[in-house]
Amino acid sequence: MRLFRPLYERALRWSRHPHAPRLLGGLSFAEAIVFPVMPEVMLAPMCLAQPRRGMWFASISLAFSLLGAVVGYLLGHYAYEWVRPLLDSIGWLEKIDAQVVELRRITAQSPWQAFWLLVLAGFTPIPLKIFTWASGVVGVPMLPFLASMLIGRGKRVYLVALAIRLGGERAERALHRWIEHLGWAALVLLAAVGGWLYWHGHAA
Repeated sequence: MRLFRPLYERALRWSRHPHAPRLLGGLSFAEAIVFPVMPEVMLAPMCLAQPRRGMWFASISLAFSLLGAVVGYLLGHYAYEWVRPLLDSIGWLEKIDAQVVELRRITAQSPWQAFWLLVLAGFTPIPLKIFTWASGVVGVPMLPFLASMLIGRGKRVYLVALAIRLGGERAERALHRWIEHLGWAALVLLAAVGGWLYWHGHAA
């Protein structure tokens, strides 16, 4: 955690900055491409400080996450071979390659099967950038890709804003306590759906 804790604490400091909405947008954009800290780390304390603007903050985060997802997709599509050594050096190559293989198989059957897989992926603790790059490498059609990013990331940021609007500081503490458990539960669901899609494709 020594690598991520300083980034986590920095994001918390950013949430108290006078230009916090701009920083949130920048963090959301970068997280979809390369940055390892989820934007919810900033979003939650911002919503707690200004509950009435929580949905607006969530919308900022979602909009810039979508922009970052498009950039990550394009990088995966056009620059993947060039950046493979860099991805390997930071430990992402194996994960992206594995996701590429799975997405390529699913997309060959139906682009909308890839859509449902990516929707669930948006709520897991797996970094969003893994899926944006992998989608670009595979060439998932842009419409299903953007729709999946909109729903998958949107449900996360709006749920955070809503939970803190309703529950206040207690909800923020609970969010930090249970976010990993919720994320891993969603990951299990993602694996189950992926297994079902695999079985369904081979059975057909």
